[in-house]
Parts: sequence; structure tokens; C-alpha cells
Amino acid sequence: MKNTLQTRLGIFFALAFVAAVVILETIGGLEFLKRGKTLAARFTNVLELNVGDPVKMAGKQIGRVERIEFADDKVRVAMKITDPRARIRTDSRATIRFTGLMGQNYVAIDFGTSQAPEAEDGAELETYEQPDFNQLMTRLEGVTTGIKKLTDTFSESNLGDLLVPFTDFLNESKPRILTILSNAESISTQVARGQGTVGRLLYEDTLYTSALDTVTNVNRATADAQGLLGDARAVVADLRAGKGTVGRLLTEDQLNTETTTAVTNLREILQKVNRGEGTVGKVINDTTLLDNAKLTLQKLDKATEGLEDQGPLTVLGILINPLF
Repeated sequence: MKNTLQTRLGIFFALAFVAAVVILETIGGLEFLKRGKTLAARFTNVLELNVGDPVKMAGKQIGRVERIEFADDKVRVAMKITDPRARIRTDSRATIRFTGLMGQNYVAIDFGTSQAPEAEDGAELETYEQPDFNQLMTRLEGVTTGIKKLTDTFSESNLGDLLVPFTDFLNESKPRILTILSNAESISTQVARGQGTVGRLLYEDTLYTSALDTVTNVNRATADAQGLLGDARAVVADLRAGKGTVGRLLTEDQLNTETTTAVTNLREILQKVNRGEGTVGKVINDTTLLDNAKLTLQKLDKATEGLEDQGPLTVLGILINPLF
């Protein structure tokens, strides 16, 4: 191949094209040439986010920041999503993060919920506001200042002076502390030997056996109660179905009809009695029978008085005479 001017220019333009592609790929310029959908999110503070910074989901880059502009009282960040496999939902949220203390900022998008539909082109996502790094550093500086003041206070005062009251308290309470420790040791020894109520509860099977029997009895009682409940349900079902004497009385109208007829008949009888109809009505309402009964009783009374005046033989003769 001849080393001509055209050859040199061709090699130069090829190298320049390769270098331009590498530079564009490095800064994310090729992302804008790819197809994809555009999503947006509004932030109160973009935390030094720049156009071309990556957009990631679960740590994997799926696009880049396309535009950053003011919108009302917030900053609107437009993102171009070029990864077709990234499924961003309508309830997915975006937040600005950084890869380290001095690292590059990027937009992180979570998965959202599987029930939510997929976000369409031009949709706007909800956001999480990341704390400002400067505010965190300011708070951290305040904490370190407080710790430094505390250490300076301890260094300026005598630590021994601070421990004197505690040491005096220990010296005064030493006999009581030793007594408490001795008692605790004695109690733990008795428990380990199975002595006392706690020791017997831990080492004897009586409580376990009683509890097991109780649970068994409760289970049996529960089973019996369930059996009785089943029988009661069966009886109620039979009654509702009209089975048996009680069921027929509850479901059939015959008893009600007969009772109504009997009450009606009794009412008619009482009305007739009140009107003096029939034998009973005449007996109750007509005074002739009562007068005749009184007259009969009076005659009977006189007859018995006459018999008392006669002698026994005369009375006997009177009684036997009709027989002959």
C-alpha cells in the first residue's frame, strides 16, 4: 500500500472516528442515539446531578439523564430509558444517589409493585428525597464537636474524683452484696438439686403429668361437647324437617286447627249455658230445680225424724213389709 496523502487522511479519519465513538460511549453520548422512552421525576434538590449521568435500576444502568430544568418550585429531571428489559412501573420511585463520598451521582429507580402497570413514555415518577451531603457533613461536624468537648471535660477533671463516690458506695455495701451473692448461690444450688418448689417443678415429672392429664381431659371434654353439639344439631334438623311428635307439632297445622275448633266449641257451649239452654244451662239458670231439691231434703229430714220416734222393730217391719 502506498504511503500517499489519501491513505494518511483515511487512517486519520478512521482513528478520529474510533476516538469519537469511545469518547461518546464514555460520556454517554451514544445513549441519546438509541431508541427508548423518556420518563421524568421532580426533585427538590438534584445534588450536583448533571446531564449524561447514568440512570440505574438495581445497580444496572438502564439509561441516562437527558435534561435538567426548573419546573414550578422543583427541578424536573428527564431520563431516557434505553434498556428494553427494564420494566418500570407507575408506582416505581426515583432517587438521586452517589457511588461514594467523591463519586458520580446517578438516578436510582426501584421496581415498584408487580400489580402496577408499566409506565408509558412521558410518565412522571414519584421521588425519594436524598439527604444533602453537606447537611450530613454539618451534622457530623456538630457530633464530633460535642464528642471533643466531652473528652476535653474528662481530661480537665480528675477521673479519680468522679469514681470516689462510687468506690465509697461499694465499700459500704460490700457486706450486703456478699450476702446477696451467697443467698443467690445457695438458691441456685437448691434448684440444681431439685429442692424447693422451683427445683421440684424443674426436675420432677409431676407437674408435667398433671398438665398432660389436664390437657387430655380438656380434649375429651371438648370432643364430648362437640358430640353433644352434633346431636343437638341433628335433633334441630329433625324438628325442622317435621320428624317425630314434637316436629309434627311444630311444623303441621293440624294441632293448631284442632285447638282452634275446641276453643270455638267451648265458647259456644258456655254461651248456651249462659243463655240457659240445655240441661246444664237450666240447672244453672232455672231456680225450680233448686227449690225442688230443697223441698225433697225437707221431706227427707221429716221422714228421718219420724223413724227416730218409732222403735227398732217397727222400723224393721216397715223396711221388710214391702218385701212380702
